[in-house]
Amino acid sequence: MQLKSLGWCKHFDDAFDRYRSMGWVPARLVRETPINFGAVLGDGEEIEVVLGGRVWHEAECDADLPAVGDWVAVERGEGDAVIRARLPRRSCFMRKMPGNSAQAQVIGANVDVVAVVTDAGADFNLRRMERYFTLISRSGAKALVLVNKADLHEAARNRDAAEQICRLDLSAEVHVTSALSGDGLQVLKRHLQPGITLCIVGSSGVGKSTLVNELLGEEWQWTGEVNERTGKGRHTTTSRELVLLPGGGMLIDNPGMREIQMWTDESTLRTSFADLEALAAECRFADCRHRGDAGCAVRAAVDAGTLDAGRHAAFLNLESEIAALKARAEKRRMAVERWSKRGYRVKARNLEDRIQLERDERGEP
Repeated sequence: MQLKSLGWCKHFDDAFDRYRSMGWVPARLVRETPINFGAVLGDGEEIEVVLGGRVWHEAECDADLPAVGDWVAVERGEGDAVIRARLPRRSCFMRKMPGNSAQAQVIGANVDVVAVVTDAGADFNLRRMERYFTLISRSGAKALVLVNKADLHEAARNRDAAEQICRLDLSAEVHVTSALSGDGLQVLKRHLQPGITLCIVGSSGVGKSTLVNELLGEEWQWTGEVNERTGKGRHTTTSRELVLLPGGGMLIDNPGMREIQMWTDESTLRTSFADLEALAAECRFADCRHRGDAGCAVRAAVDAGTLDAGRHAAFLNLESEIAALKARAEKRRMAVERWSKRGYRVKARNLEDRIQLERDERGEP
């Protein structure tokens, strides 16, 4: 095995130059536990590594710390192998941490493709899909959607679901698949070329683990039953892990996501809602908020039936959510900065997180 087959490229090679003379070696993180990480070296050897104190202290926030998919510089000695540096990321798929925290959670680092798995049944939700597309757009990865479990629904229903998703993002690939029968899986395999990393996400019970098992050719993840009444499944993947596939390529499998909270900015949101942006150019005022302002072309399109009212409402909701997150993140940054001036950067981060946790428990914003 060579570094290139793990996703190594000139971007990482240039970043690692400064560490070569120190005798450190590059490794890619494939697993994270509460006490250490699993990492793969260029020769294919998998080792356990621990986080170096300097890396921890220099991180501005949790999202700056190493995560699954990251490339790191590792020092190997007689004791534990230690992560001495995290190389700059080429891409990063993140969401806001669940709850009221104003921090990002890394779902997969250095990802080439994000595959969202859904179905045409109870899991089908266009508003959730808009959130996924917005986050993927910011990540730097390509979007791939799999309308899975095609064997459970009529062909017309599956086709209609795929067409509706296509209209949300014309740049995304959308395919109907069945992990059980193997239909459409060639699409997924086509993306999983040597050196390519695919991150698979979606709700519980949509067949993610079955897809992974099919790709690996073995029962790698236990697959659970789905409640027939609610359409919801059990969590069968319990931790985030990067898997090296037999035919080349890598896959980051994730537990089912109950919350898809935004971690992005206004410009990415507007890029994801390009149809609204095109209409906004025709508004009477350049600073139109599309919330009932005079001469609003977006509102006029909703009234005329040429723009879906649900999509307009989703845009406004996401815009408000991003603004609130921005304000909260700035408040946290200023609090940490005040403590940092006294030499307590890490203590400040932990303190702010504990205060926010207590607010969450009391139900306060």
